[in-house]
Amino acid sequence: MDPSFELFVAGRYLRARRKEKVIAVTTVISVAGVAAGVMALIIALAVNNGFRDTLQKNLVGATAHVNILAKEPGQGMAAWPDLLQRFRRMPHVTGVAPVLYDQVFITGPLTGKGAVLKGIQTKSELSTSETLRHLKSGSLQALDAPDATPTGSIPGIILGAKLAQDIGVVLNTVVTVISPQGRLTPFGPEPRSQRFRVAGIFESGFYDFDDNWAYTRMDAVQKILSVGDVVNAIEIRVDDLYLAPQIADSARAAAGPAYTSTNWEEQNSQLLHALRMERAVTAVTIGLIILVAALNILITLTMIVLTKYKDIAVLMSMGARRAQIRRIFVYQGIIIGVLGTGIGLILGYGLCYFADTYKWIQLDASIYALSFVPFEARALDGVWIAAVALAVSLAATIYPARNATSILPVEVLRYE
Repeated sequence: MDPSFELFVAGRYLRARRKEKVIAVTTVISVAGVAAGVMALIIALAVNNGFRDTLQKNLVGATAHVNILAKEPGQGMAAWPDLLQRFRRMPHVTGVAPVLYDQVFITGPLTGKGAVLKGIQTKSELSTSETLRHLKSGSLQALDAPDATPTGSIPGIILGAKLAQDIGVVLNTVVTVISPQGRLTPFGPEPRSQRFRVAGIFESGFYDFDDNWAYTRMDAVQKILSVGDVVNAIEIRVDDLYLAPQIADSARAAAGPAYTSTNWEEQNSQLLHALRMERAVTAVTIGLIILVAALNILITLTMIVLTKYKDIAVLMSMGARRAQIRRIFVYQGIIIGVLGTGIGLILGYGLCYFADTYKWIQLDASIYALSFVPFEARALDGVWIAAVALAVSLAATIYPARNATSILPVEVLRYE
């Protein structure tokens, strides 16, 4: 007997007869169970991949890969020009930018709001961050070209889209920035205020930045903070994200003992760890659906064995070997597994494609940092999910296949 005979018998046993409708129903349930498990696992992992990659892309695009800071809090970096030259000569470094930032209060026509004001050198900032490349309105040139007035010049400022919306400003609106770290008096720091003209509005796609960050020239921030030619951080961008920890260590060593460093993984470690844990928990939890489907396969094949004792005895009496009988039931499990896995892959990847393309699931960006659920279905995930589903389906055939070959044809046919 050749394998085509065993496949023919396996397929025939899975098809329903009038008196065996229950077997057909359990077969359909088994296929649906495998399909549901595969589909759910692909969708869940696609959501996890989408959240992780989108958040990582937004975070890395909006922030530097490595930050060099003064070790003592509140101490500025006066020697920053020399440090810039050292870092630019380091391998894998593609951009270096000095920055000076602080918490301020920005008032507009509608209301006021706390924000982080970041003083930058425009050209250097573009080499380390993508944020200012996403201007909804205005231009970077206007940031470096202050308006002349009878009382002096008004420097430009670029606001996040949500921040601008909250305080009620549009392009060219004049806002007031108030810093608590102004001129030092005998009674403590005196708040200092400065008017700025809105030169641009950016939208990075990352809610926290769009809601809380503002950019202006470094000299304007130094003036409002009443400090000299100092910065409080040097940002570094590298050509390989995953080399950032090693480059951070090298940059810290090159800067000297008075400085420390952080990298993008350290700054976002809690978020990245939570996403990794969620992926593992999701795979285990939803993977249980595939185990339930395997149990359905086990039940289906066991029922077939119980109802086909006579047929099995006839086949064995006609010369069918026990190995061939076992393969009949193994093929049945494989057929169910292949059908269920194929349907699950098609549905899973299809739903992910349409859900991501048409943004089916909207989110509150103020809570989730994203405006919709991104679905990123990876081919590699489909490969190992399909392999697991088929392996589990195959394992479910072991007991029924062994049970089918344990009968004695003479004993079965004696009473027929």
